Amino acid sequence: MALGVFASFNKGLSGAGYGPLVTAGQILTGTKSKHAVSITSLAKGVTSGFGVIAYFFLGGKISWILAPSLITGAIISVPFTAFFVKKMDDKSLRIIIGLITALLGLLTIIKVFSGVK
Repeated sequence: MALGVFASFNKGLSGAGYGPLVTAGQILTGTKSKHAVSITSLAKGVTSGFGVIAYFFLGGKISWILAPSLITGAIISVPFTAFFVKKMDDKSLRIIIGLITALLGLLTIIKVFSGVK
């Protein structure tokens, strides 16, 4: 639960980081990779939905210029992701998730120390 709270706070604060953090955390606690990806995808959708609702209730305004493109891209990616995850064996998926998570962490560190916005 602590990992979920931390990841949700990070998602709400920065709009990113939820998926890699929660997926890697679940894998480290012994959850199978495919289950971790599925659980995280569902939780991310719920968390994002509540975040949008809370944002509206707090008087936030959304720039709708990019929203259609982002929503369309997200919807199109779902079947490909589901197919990819289904076909991968658990060990390979764990390795790929670990490498991508490490790469994202490294890019974040580089961005922080280089002053890139």
